[in-house]
Amino acid sequence: MILAVADTGPIIHLDEIGVLELLSVIDEVLIPQTVYQELEDGTVPPALESIEYELVEADVTGHNVDLDPGETAALAVASERAAVLLTDDLAARDAANARDVEVHGSIGIIVLAYSRGELAKSEAAKLMRALQAETSLFITDAVVERGIALLEET
Repeated sequence: MILAVADTGPIIHLDEIGVLELLSVIDEVLIPQTVYQELEDGTVPPALESIEYELVEADVTGHNVDLDPGETAALAVASERAAVLLTDDLAARDAANARDVEVHGSIGIIVLAYSRGELAKSEAAKLMRALQAETSLFITDAVVERGIALLEET
């Protein structure tokens, strides 16, 4: 079973390419109240309503990290609950790695969807390239190619 805590990045980026429902391949998704508030400050993607998730409070006491409030809250919950952190932010990844918290981003969610039979390999690769070309996520060619290589390994 996979328990994961999302910050705003993967929610926004997967929604930008119309596949936010891929979050449902995760067994249990937690969204900190702070992250949900960040989404509300923009626009909560309508597709989020089709995904089961739990809104949770985050205790950020003792988490002195140089991250935005949503990322800090998501990291705090992931640390507390021994959950995977879902983020596309490099600084949040580094902070999670320093705390031995497993981290995956939008590409990792696509790989998981492929490994669970929700996507064909060609569709998964197409979505990874769409993340790079069609979203607000900055992602290098090397990261996309590594994601596609993971499909071969899965």
